[in-house]
Amino acid sequence: MPVVKFAPDTNDAARDARRLSTLLEASQALSGTLNLKASMQRVLGILVRHHGVVRGMITLLRDGELHVEAAEGFEDRARSVRYRVGEGITGKVVESGKPIVVPRVSREPALLNRAARRGEAARQELSFVCVPIVLNRAAVGALGVDLRFKPERDFDSSVKFFGVVSSMIGQALNVQRQVEEERRRLLDENTHLRQELRERYDFSNIIGTSGPTRQMYEQVAQVAKTNTTVLIRGESGTGKELIAHAIHYNSLRARKPFVKVSCAALPETLIESELFGYEKGAFTGAIARKKGRFDLAEGGTLFLDEIGDINPGTQVKLLRVLQEREFERLGGTDTVRVNVRLLAATNKDMEKAIAEGKFREDLYYRLNVFTIFVPPLRERKADLLMLADHFLEKFSREHGKVIKRISTPAIDMLMAYHWPGNVRELENVLERAILVCDGAVIHGHHLPPSLQTADASGTVTRVSLKDAVAAYERDLIQDALKTTRGNRAKAARLLDTTERILNYKVRGYGIDPRRFRSPEITKRVALPSEER
Repeated sequence: MPVVKFAPDTNDAARDARRLSTLLEASQALSGTLNLKASMQRVLGILVRHHGVVRGMITLLRDGELHVEAAEGFEDRARSVRYRVGEGITGKVVESGKPIVVPRVSREPALLNRAARRGEAARQELSFVCVPIVLNRAAVGALGVDLRFKPERDFDSSVKFFGVVSSMIGQALNVQRQVEEERRRLLDENTHLRQELRERYDFSNIIGTSGPTRQMYEQVAQVAKTNTTVLIRGESGTGKELIAHAIHYNSLRARKPFVKVSCAALPETLIESELFGYEKGAFTGAIARKKGRFDLAEGGTLFLDEIGDINPGTQVKLLRVLQEREFERLGGTDTVRVNVRLLAATNKDMEKAIAEGKFREDLYYRLNVFTIFVPPLRERKADLLMLADHFLEKFSREHGKVIKRISTPAIDMLMAYHWPGNVRELENVLERAILVCDGAVIHGHHLPPSLQTADASGTVTRVSLKDAVAAYERDLIQDALKTTRGNRAKAARLLDTTERILNYKVRGYGIDPRRFRSPEITKRVALPSEER
């Protein structure tokens, strides 16, 4: 349908000023909020008030149909109207992506009377201007307005003006879609990360099958689904933080924040402000209110590591939080109520600290509702090989190495050590061994000196060069026999020596190759042949 041109208005300057003012208001309305539907409604209101629009409607394409997103000057039923693409003037505008002008509505049979009974407005002749809303070079909707008919109206200029307004709506729509897409991406990422955390700290990831480990596992399972305060006790490096994570991510608060604070790492002058926050002007440099860790953990779990190191002043405020579930920020007078589950951990002798007056007895009993003792590694030696295999796989993957196993002598050294640093020390030892290992098997000489000297292991007082060489040679032979399942001929080839020399050294070191054979082979082969 051709665009009809009429003579321009006489007062061009006033018209242009009015249009610029309208565009400014429309821009502010569209950029002032992310609620696009409300913004489009305000834009139509601006056009009605300041630009002589009798009625206005904005439709957007959803699910293959044009839906009314905003309408001004129409009856309420107009919002439920749907148009197919290509249907009516609005549908044709979206289909073609080009504006259409109807100078006199009463003479246009293609107009549909769904949104309003245009015949009722026959006492005043109207003009209809419909422009597409374009996004990424495709029409995704339309802006349609009814104007009072004026023979002298410059419809070409009107189309350009309303085209600018529709372009602004298209940009706002683009911003909203980008925001929604980013929000969906963040929600998906958040869900994925929470699932990863839940899997990482699942009960099944508490490695070990020894009696103390099973008892600890049962205690974690008992208390996880409750809101009970838990005190986790154990030596440094035993995995107290892992237990705290397992409790939170298997609790009813798993979707809420998990906030951890290392009390020993914070100076006494800062720990109170870190836990409870502070008000603006509370001290020099407090230029704004800051939320504390209790605020950040609202609805979730707060984990206080090394709680035995907090000062007496902070102990008093912490006691009040546990009793009343409320506190005041530093420098403030307003009471803040919190809904936080508290987990605490310590490696100190709390009973001794209470006797010496370093820790409040009433706070201790508030914390000691449900206590979980994390056993040291020396008391769960049955778990050592499982932990070693776990760290072997973990660090091999991290450092891009193919380390298949730990040799028998190296395992013996790990089992003989008393592990004062517990699981953390074992983790560090195996990471170092993987870094220095140049093959596929970790041997005793790949382990740190602390596992090989008398000071650490208490196993040897002094070792000569001859004995050290002999021990290393014996380890290599045992490892080769283990690889070949006791086959001395294959073991000799693996060590680049002869079977005669290997047999000589096997007898000299008192090595029994039968212990490396599989049970089936041992049953099939007669004992005398093993003595050759």
